[in-house]
Amino acid sequence: MRRTGVAAAAFLALILAGSPGRLVAQEAEAMHAEIDRLAAQFSGAVIAWRRDLHQNPELGNREFRTAGIVAEHLRSLGFDEVRTDVAHTGVVGVLRGGRPGPVVGLRADMDALPVTELADVPFASTVTTEYNGQEVGVMHACGHDAHTAALMGTASVLAEMRSDLAGTVVFLFQPAEEGAPAGEEGGAELMIAEGAVESPRPEAYFGLHTSPFPTGLVGWRSGGIMASADEFTIVVTGKQTHGAAPEMGVDPIVVASQIVLALQTIPSRQVAATNPVVLSVGKIEGGVRFNIIPETVQLDGTIRTHDPAVQDDVHERIRRTAEGIAESAGATAEVEIRRFYPVTYNDPELTAVALSSLERVVGQQGLVQIPPLMVAEDFSFFARQAPGFYFMLGVNAPGVAYGEAASNHSPYFYVNEDALEVGVRAMATLAVDYLEREGR
Repeated sequence: MRRTGVAAAAFLALILAGSPGRLVAQEAEAMHAEIDRLAAQFSGAVIAWRRDLHQNPELGNREFRTAGIVAEHLRSLGFDEVRTDVAHTGVVGVLRGGRPGPVVGLRADMDALPVTELADVPFASTVTTEYNGQEVGVMHACGHDAHTAALMGTASVLAEMRSDLAGTVVFLFQPAEEGAPAGEEGGAELMIAEGAVESPRPEAYFGLHTSPFPTGLVGWRSGGIMASADEFTIVVTGKQTHGAAPEMGVDPIVVASQIVLALQTIPSRQVAATNPVVLSVGKIEGGVRFNIIPETVQLDGTIRTHDPAVQDDVHERIRRTAEGIAESAGATAEVEIRRFYPVTYNDPELTAVALSSLERVVGQQGLVQIPPLMVAEDFSFFARQAPGFYFMLGVNAPGVAYGEAASNHSPYFYVNEDALEVGVRAMATLAVDYLEREGR
């Protein structure tokens, strides 16, 4: 077997020592040291990319500038393949190592949110755009700028080490994780449908997400780490009448109010407490005037679960609850439920080996097992193609504890840029260790 680059010195030393086990250990140590050195070397560039992306955010399926920066960077590194316009604005980069081996996928999302930034940083976004017919601010309020910059830095590190890589790394820069615009498809599901991960096909996927806990900590969980996310719409139809004569009609506002309250008994009284469920109504719309009882009221909301059987059961209970309450009042309720993202599932076997890699990056004390999260992620679609591992990267400013910082999606969301180098080291280490382990 031919060895080159950073591995050559370790190989020669251990051939002389005559110990295959020590060969593997010292060779891995040499590669880890090289990852650390290169991550530190590129940290300034990663911070600059992140600040530029933060100041110039773009909503889902509109990440034209971001995708252009990513593609140009991958081409400059001499990637074997750089594919653009995947799922509208996605970028796929393929880096083949100098040695044969398996294929691993690394993913980052690129889209921002319709949020007006209030964080006090010199590179704050002042971008505005139209969203759902409204003029809105645009902000990287969920850290996708950090995800993208960190994966660009990981690309720089692994490109420098390509002669020593035992396999292939597929870099997936994904649009529209927060959801495609109305009437459009997008995100991980569309990337997969368009063949982004067919040739070469990753045998495992890794991804990270910024989270408001101390920098230097990594949150992990085996099995379901993030919930499935479904959207529901309930249209209650009554009979319009004068507000002074409710008995002459059927009031859909009262019926809708009863449905909202009754829905809360599903997670609290109809599903076992050991099965986490969140059911939230986020929008109520109906009526045009204070003294007119309208014909219809529309409710929109979200359902979050961690078990497919529970998910199906909750769907049926929503339909039964809404339709039954409406019928008892002489109204009707039409229920539509749209499946959005499945559970983000960390393969237990892959999780176990990933933790050994992350311990090398943040130490045993830096690994924090977290409870199931009720937010959702479309990394889940990649993790259905092959075993996946998704982890949370702490990004709080020094001295700021969990619970004290602004949450993701807040206009005050803040990323401590020291965390970016941790993210680069983590992703590069996961990739290198996976290729070395599976390629033996």
